[in-house]
Amino acid sequence: MLKVGLTGGIGSGKSAVANRLAALGAVVVDSDRIAREVVAPGTEGLAEVVAAFSDRVLDADGALDRAALGALVFADPAARRTLEGITHPRVRARSAELVAAAAPDAVVVNDVPLLVEVGLAPTYHLVVVVQTAVATRLDRLTRDRGMDRAEAERRIAAQADDARRRAVADVLLTNDGTLPELHVAVDRLWRRRLLPYEGNVRDRRVARPDPTIRTGPDPTWPEQYARLAARIRHAVGGDVRLDHVGSTAVPGLAAPDVIDIQLTVSSLAEADGPLADRLAEAGFPRLPGDWWDAPRRPDPVRWAKRLHGAADPARPVRLHLRVADSAGWRYALLVRDHLRADPARRADYLQVKRDLAATAPERSGAGTLHDPWFDEEHLRAEEWAARTGWRP
Repeated sequence: MLKVGLTGGIGSGKSAVANRLAALGAVVVDSDRIAREVVAPGTEGLAEVVAAFSDRVLDADGALDRAALGALVFADPAARRTLEGITHPRVRARSAELVAAAAPDAVVVNDVPLLVEVGLAPTYHLVVVVQTAVATRLDRLTRDRGMDRAEAERRIAAQADDARRRAVADVLLTNDGTLPELHVAVDRLWRRRLLPYEGNVRDRRVARPDPTIRTGPDPTWPEQYARLAARIRHAVGGDVRLDHVGSTAVPGLAAPDVIDIQLTVSSLAEADGPLADRLAEAGFPRLPGDWWDAPRRPDPVRWAKRLHGAADPARPVRLHLRVADSAGWRYALLVRDHLRADPARRADYLQVKRDLAATAPERSGAGTLHDPWFDEEHLRAEEWAARTGWRP
C-alpha cells in the first residue's frame, strides 16, 4: 500500500486533484468530509463543539452552522485551536479506519487541508502539494463559494503559506491553468510515479538510479534530504542520528542525483532486525549485496554496512546503515566536512568524478572509493581533522 498525503490552500483546486486520482483508481480519504461527519447531528463531536462555543453555532435544524463557526474560529487563533482539539483526534481515528480497510495494493490518498499545519508530512510515502496563485484562489472563493473578499483573505491567511507547503512537497502541482491541463499533470503523476512506487513498496523493491546521469549542483538537495530524513526518523522512531553524506551533501558539486543518507546504528545486528522492516514499509527497502564500503581496505569488518534504497522511482536514495564510530561511518562524515571546508579539494573531487564518468561510467556513482584518489583524500582529511580538532 502506498500512502500519499495531498494538501493545498483553500481555493487551490486540491479537490479537483483528489477527484481525478479517485477516477484513476486511488482510494481517497477526504479529511474535510470526515470532519463534517464527526460533528454531524447526534454525534459526541457536535455536542463538544456546542459546549465550547454555545448553541449560536447551530442552525435552526440543530445542525452545525459552519459559516457561523468559521466566522468565530478563523478570526481567533485560540478558538481555532480549541476546535482543532475537538475535531482532529476524531478525524485521525476515522481516517485510520478507512486506510486500514483499503486493499493491500491500494494507492491511498489522504486529502488533508491542514497537513502542513499539524505536521503530518513525514507519515506518508509521498506528499503532493497543489499550489495556485493567491489572486486566483481569491477569485475562485468569491466566485464559486460566494465568500466576500475579506472573508476569503482571512481564510487564506489562517493557513500555512506557500513557502511552508513547498518545504514538505515531494510533488508540486501548479494549478493556475485549466482543468484539462491539471488532469494531464495528475495522470502523468499516477502513471509514472504513484503506480510504480506502490508496486515497489509492496514488493520491497528498490528503484535503482542510473549512476551515469549527472546533474547539479542542485540547491534543493539539502531540502530534499530534510524531507527524507523526517520520513525515516518517523519510521524508525526514537532519537536516531541521520546525516546527509556523499556528493549531494557538499554545496557546489555536480553529482548523480542521488541523496546519500547515513543512519547510525549501534550494531549490524540492529540493522538486520526489525529496523530493516520498518524502513522497507516506509519506502526504503534493503538492497541485496553491497555489504562493504571499500573491499580494498585491510580491515573490511570495520567498513561493513547495510545498504537500503528508495522505492520511489523519482527520488533515488542510498541509505547507509553504519555502526557508530566504525571506519566507514567516520569516513563518510570526515570527507564530507573536509570537502565542504576546502574549495581546492572540492575542485579535485569534481575532476575525479568527471574523469571516472568519462572512462568508466558504471563506476562514477557508488564505486568511486576504488579510485586511489580517495585513499589520498582520506589521508588529507585525517590530517585536516588533526589540525582543526574536527570531531564527527
